[in-house]
Amino acid sequence: MPTRMPTLFLPHGAGPCFFMDWTMGPKDTWDKLASWIRGIDASLPETPRALLVISAHWETAVPTILASTQPPLLYDYNGFPPHTYELEWAAPGSPELATRIAALLSASGIESATDTKRGFDHGVFIPLKLAYPDAQLPTVQLSLRADLDPEAHLAIGRALAPLRGEGVLIVGSGLSYHNMGGFKTGTGGLASKAFDGWLAAVVEKHAEARDAELAAWAEAPSARESHPREEHLLPLMVAAGAAGSDLGKAVFRDVVMGMTVSAIRFG
Repeated sequence: MPTRMPTLFLPHGAGPCFFMDWTMGPKDTWDKLASWIRGIDASLPETPRALLVISAHWETAVPTILASTQPPLLYDYNGFPPHTYELEWAAPGSPELATRIAALLSASGIESATDTKRGFDHGVFIPLKLAYPDAQLPTVQLSLRADLDPEAHLAIGRALAPLRGEGVLIVGSGLSYHNMGGFKTGTGGLASKAFDGWLAAVVEKHAEARDAELAAWAEAPSARESHPREEHLLPLMVAAGAAGSDLGKAVFRDVVMGMTVSAIRFG
Protein backbone atom coordinates (compact mmCIF):
# COMPACT_ATOMS: atom_id res chain seq x y z
CA MET A 1 0.00 0.00 0.00
CA PRO A 2 1.56 3.33 -1.01
CA THR A 3 2.35 5.85 1.72
CA ARG A 4 0.05 8.86 1.75
CA MET A 5 1.75 11.77 0.04
CA PRO A 6 1.76 15.42 1.10
CA THR A 7 0.83 18.10 -1.43
CA LEU A 8 3.17 20.86 -2.58
CA PHE A 9 3.09 24.35 -4.01
CA LEU A 10 6.46 25.27 -5.48
CA PRO A 11 7.87 28.39 -7.14
CA HIS A 12 8.99 27.31 -10.60
CA GLY A 13 11.34 30.21 -11.21
CA ALA A 14 11.55 32.38 -14.31
CA GLY A 15 11.55 30.51 -17.62
CA PRO A 16 14.54 28.12 -17.75
CA CYS A 17 16.39 30.10 -15.06
CA PHE A 18 17.97 27.05 -13.40
CA PHE A 19 19.66 25.89 -16.60
CA MET A 20 21.44 29.01 -17.81
CA ASP A 21 23.83 31.70 -16.67
CA TRP A 22 21.52 34.22 -15.04
CA THR A 23 22.23 37.77 -16.23
CA MET A 24 19.37 39.75 -14.68
CA GLY A 25 21.08 40.06 -11.32
CA PRO A 26 23.57 37.97 -9.33
CA LYS A 27 24.47 34.64 -10.93
CA ASP A 28 23.34 32.80 -7.80
CA THR A 29 19.86 34.39 -7.86
CA TRP A 30 18.02 31.08 -8.24
CA ASP A 31 20.53 28.78 -6.52
CA LYS A 32 18.72 28.45 -3.18
CA LEU A 33 15.44 27.60 -4.86
CA ALA A 34 17.16 25.12 -7.17
CA SER A 35 18.76 23.40 -4.17
CA TRP A 36 15.41 23.14 -2.39
CA ILE A 37 13.69 21.68 -5.45
CA ARG A 38 16.47 19.10 -5.83
CA GLY A 39 15.76 17.99 -2.27
CA ILE A 40 12.03 17.42 -2.70
CA ASP A 41 12.18 13.65 -3.11
CA ALA A 42 14.36 13.22 -0.01
CA SER A 43 11.79 15.22 1.99
CA LEU A 44 8.95 12.84 1.11
CA PRO A 45 7.98 9.72 3.04
CA GLU A 46 8.90 7.70 -0.05
CA THR A 47 9.38 8.27 -3.77
CA PRO A 48 5.96 8.85 -5.35
CA ARG A 49 4.38 6.33 -7.68
CA ALA A 50 3.46 9.19 -10.03
CA LEU A 51 3.26 12.98 -10.24
CA LEU A 52 0.25 15.19 -10.91
CA VAL A 53 1.27 18.76 -11.71
CA ILE A 54 -0.99 21.79 -11.96
CA SER A 55 0.96 24.50 -13.76
CA ALA A 56 0.22 28.21 -13.98
CA HIS A 57 0.90 28.02 -17.72
CA TRP A 58 -2.11 26.07 -18.98
CA GLU A 59 -5.66 27.41 -18.88
CA THR A 60 -8.73 25.80 -20.44
CA ALA A 61 -12.50 26.20 -20.15
CA VAL A 62 -12.76 23.07 -18.00
CA PRO A 63 -9.95 21.23 -16.17
CA THR A 64 -8.11 19.35 -18.89
CA ILE A 65 -5.91 16.33 -18.30
CA LEU A 66 -2.80 15.61 -20.35
CA ALA A 67 -3.44 11.96 -21.21
CA SER A 68 -0.72 10.96 -23.67
CA THR A 69 1.80 8.20 -23.08
CA GLN A 70 4.89 10.33 -23.87
CA PRO A 71 4.19 14.07 -23.78
CA PRO A 72 6.68 16.29 -25.64
CA LEU A 73 8.06 19.48 -24.11
CA LEU A 74 6.50 22.87 -24.75
CA TYR A 75 9.19 25.57 -24.69
CA ASP A 76 6.73 28.30 -23.78
CA TYR A 77 9.24 31.01 -22.89
CA ASN A 78 10.87 33.69 -25.02
CA GLY A 79 14.21 35.45 -25.29
CA PHE A 80 16.39 32.90 -23.51
CA PRO A 81 19.66 31.30 -24.73
CA PRO A 82 19.34 28.83 -27.62
CA HIS A 83 20.39 25.82 -25.54
CA THR A 84 17.36 26.27 -23.27
CA TYR A 85 15.15 25.29 -26.22
CA GLU A 86 16.99 21.99 -26.42
CA LEU A 87 16.50 20.91 -22.81
CA GLU A 88 15.15 17.40 -22.41
CA TRP A 89 12.97 15.78 -19.77
CA ALA A 90 11.39 12.64 -21.14
CA ALA A 91 9.07 11.58 -18.33
CA PRO A 92 6.35 9.16 -19.41
CA GLY A 93 2.72 10.14 -19.22
CA SER A 94 0.08 7.92 -17.66
CA PRO A 95 -3.24 7.46 -19.46
CA GLU A 96 -4.26 5.23 -16.54
CA LEU A 97 -3.74 8.04 -14.03
CA ALA A 98 -5.44 10.49 -16.39
CA THR A 99 -8.51 8.23 -16.43
CA ARG A 100 -8.47 8.05 -12.63
CA ILE A 101 -8.28 11.85 -12.38
CA ALA A 102 -11.22 12.25 -14.74
CA ALA A 103 -13.24 9.76 -12.69
CA LEU A 104 -12.54 11.57 -9.42
CA LEU A 105 -13.50 14.92 -10.92
CA SER A 106 -16.69 13.45 -12.37
CA ALA A 107 -17.61 11.88 -9.02
CA SER A 108 -17.47 15.39 -7.53
CA GLY A 109 -19.61 16.85 -10.30
CA ILE A 110 -16.69 18.58 -12.00
CA GLU A 111 -16.63 18.48 -15.80
CA SER A 112 -13.24 17.74 -17.35
CA ALA A 113 -11.60 17.02 -20.70
CA THR A 114 -8.49 15.24 -21.94
CA ASP A 115 -5.72 16.29 -24.30
CA THR A 116 -3.33 13.83 -25.97
CA LYS A 117 -1.32 16.30 -28.06
CA ARG A 118 -0.10 19.11 -25.81
CA GLY A 119 3.33 18.93 -24.19
CA PHE A 120 4.57 19.59 -20.67
CA ASP A 121 5.02 23.35 -20.31
CA HIS A 122 7.93 24.92 -18.45
CA GLY A 123 5.95 25.06 -15.22
CA VAL A 124 6.25 21.27 -15.25
CA PHE A 125 9.52 20.26 -16.87
CA ILE A 126 11.79 23.02 -15.58
CA PRO A 127 11.35 22.36 -11.83
CA LEU A 128 10.90 18.62 -12.28
CA LYS A 129 14.09 18.36 -14.28
CA LEU A 130 15.74 19.43 -11.02
CA ALA A 131 13.62 17.28 -8.70
CA TYR A 132 13.62 14.14 -10.86
CA PRO A 133 16.40 14.50 -13.43
CA ASP A 134 16.09 10.88 -14.53
CA ALA A 135 12.48 11.57 -15.59
CA GLN A 136 11.52 8.13 -14.35
CA LEU A 137 8.14 8.89 -12.76
CA PRO A 138 4.88 8.85 -14.74
CA THR A 139 3.69 12.44 -14.86
CA VAL A 140 0.30 13.93 -15.69
CA GLN A 141 -0.44 17.64 -16.07
CA LEU A 142 -3.79 19.21 -15.23
CA SER A 143 -4.85 22.63 -16.51
CA LEU A 144 -6.27 25.55 -14.60
CA ARG A 145 -9.80 26.65 -15.28
CA ALA A 146 -9.72 29.72 -17.49
CA ASP A 147 -12.19 31.61 -15.29
CA LEU A 148 -9.53 31.60 -12.53
CA ASP A 149 -12.16 31.02 -9.83
CA PRO A 150 -10.29 30.26 -6.58
CA GLU A 151 -13.14 28.29 -5.00
CA ALA A 152 -13.41 26.12 -8.12
CA HIS A 153 -9.71 25.27 -7.85
CA LEU A 154 -10.04 24.44 -4.16
CA ALA A 155 -12.90 22.11 -5.14
CA ILE A 156 -10.76 20.48 -7.83
CA GLY A 157 -8.13 19.79 -5.18
CA ARG A 158 -10.70 18.28 -2.81
CA ALA A 159 -11.89 15.96 -5.56
CA LEU A 160 -8.35 14.77 -6.24
CA ALA A 161 -7.39 14.20 -2.60
CA PRO A 162 -7.77 10.38 -2.79
CA LEU A 163 -4.77 10.28 -5.13
CA ARG A 164 -2.54 11.07 -2.17
CA GLY A 165 -3.28 7.67 -0.68
CA GLU A 166 -2.45 6.06 -4.02
CA GLY A 167 1.15 7.27 -4.04
CA VAL A 168 0.57 10.31 -6.27
CA LEU A 169 2.35 13.54 -5.38
CA ILE A 170 0.13 16.53 -6.22
CA VAL A 171 2.25 19.55 -7.13
CA GLY A 172 1.02 23.07 -7.74
CA SER A 173 3.61 24.93 -9.82
CA GLY A 174 3.47 28.71 -9.84
CA LEU A 175 4.91 31.62 -7.86
CA SER A 176 3.77 33.13 -4.58
CA TYR A 177 4.61 36.55 -6.05
CA HIS A 178 4.05 37.19 -9.75
CA ASN A 179 4.05 40.81 -10.79
CA MET A 180 6.46 41.18 -13.69
CA GLY A 181 6.49 44.95 -13.31
CA GLY A 182 7.64 44.57 -9.73
CA PHE A 183 10.41 42.18 -10.74
CA LYS A 184 11.62 44.43 -13.54
CA THR A 185 11.62 47.66 -11.54
CA GLY A 186 12.46 46.19 -8.15
CA THR A 187 9.53 48.05 -6.59
CA GLY A 188 7.52 45.08 -5.35
CA GLY A 189 9.58 44.10 -2.33
CA LEU A 190 7.25 45.43 0.35
CA ALA A 191 4.17 44.10 -1.41
CA SER A 192 5.69 40.64 -1.83
CA LYS A 193 6.73 40.54 1.83
CA ALA A 194 3.26 41.57 3.03
CA PHE A 195 1.45 39.08 0.83
CA ASP A 196 3.90 36.29 1.62
CA GLY A 197 3.43 36.87 5.35
CA TRP A 198 -0.32 36.63 4.95
CA LEU A 199 -0.01 33.47 2.87
CA ALA A 200 2.32 31.75 5.33
CA ALA A 201 -0.10 32.45 8.19
CA VAL A 202 -3.20 31.36 6.29
CA VAL A 203 -1.91 27.97 5.16
CA GLU A 204 -1.21 27.04 8.79
CA LYS A 205 -4.89 27.42 9.70
CA HIS A 206 -7.39 24.58 9.89
CA ALA A 207 -9.03 23.65 6.62
CA GLU A 208 -12.30 25.56 6.89
CA ALA A 209 -10.69 28.87 7.82
CA ARG A 210 -7.77 28.33 5.45
CA ASP A 211 -9.92 27.59 2.44
CA ALA A 212 -12.28 30.48 3.15
CA GLU A 213 -9.38 32.93 3.31
CA LEU A 214 -7.71 31.48 0.23
CA ALA A 215 -10.99 31.79 -1.70
CA ALA A 216 -11.04 35.49 -0.71
CA TRP A 217 -7.32 35.94 -1.39
CA ALA A 218 -7.85 39.20 -3.30
CA GLU A 219 -8.71 40.88 0.02
CA ALA A 220 -5.30 40.01 1.49
CA PRO A 221 -2.59 42.65 2.08
CA SER A 222 -0.98 43.69 -1.23
CA ALA A 223 -2.86 40.92 -3.03
CA ARG A 224 -3.29 42.60 -6.40
CA GLU A 225 0.11 44.21 -6.19
CA SER A 226 1.52 40.70 -5.86
CA HIS A 227 -0.79 39.04 -8.38
CA PRO A 228 -2.25 41.44 -10.96
CA ARG A 229 -3.54 38.23 -12.55
CA GLU A 230 -3.84 35.19 -10.32
CA GLU A 231 -2.84 32.29 -12.56
CA HIS A 232 0.45 31.80 -10.68
CA LEU A 233 -1.36 31.58 -7.33
CA LEU A 234 -4.17 29.19 -8.31
CA PRO A 235 -2.01 26.03 -8.36
CA LEU A 236 -1.73 26.63 -4.61
CA MET A 237 -5.52 26.40 -4.34
CA VAL A 238 -5.51 22.92 -5.84
CA ALA A 239 -2.74 21.78 -3.49
CA ALA A 240 -4.62 23.27 -0.52
CA GLY A 241 -7.92 21.69 -1.53
CA ALA A 242 -6.25 18.28 -1.80
CA ALA A 243 -4.71 18.79 1.65
CA GLY A 244 -8.02 18.20 3.43
CA SER A 245 -7.46 18.57 7.16
CA ASP A 246 -3.66 18.59 6.85
CA LEU A 247 -2.09 21.85 7.89
CA GLY A 248 0.23 23.76 5.61
CA LYS A 249 3.61 25.32 6.23
CA ALA A 250 5.97 27.53 4.29
CA VAL A 251 8.90 25.12 3.90
CA PHE A 252 11.07 27.38 1.75
CA ARG A 253 11.43 31.13 1.55
CA ASP A 254 13.90 33.34 -0.28
CA VAL A 255 14.22 36.90 -1.55
CA VAL A 256 14.69 36.70 -5.32
CA MET A 257 15.32 39.85 -7.34
CA GLY A 258 14.08 41.75 -4.29
CA MET A 259 10.82 39.79 -4.01
CA THR A 260 9.87 37.29 -1.32
CA VAL A 261 8.87 33.90 -2.74
CA SER A 262 7.81 30.80 -0.82
CA ALA A 263 7.05 27.12 -1.23
CA ILE A 264 4.22 25.54 0.74
CA ARG A 265 3.79 21.95 1.90
CA PHE A 266 0.58 20.44 3.25
CA GLY A 267 0.86 17.27 5.31
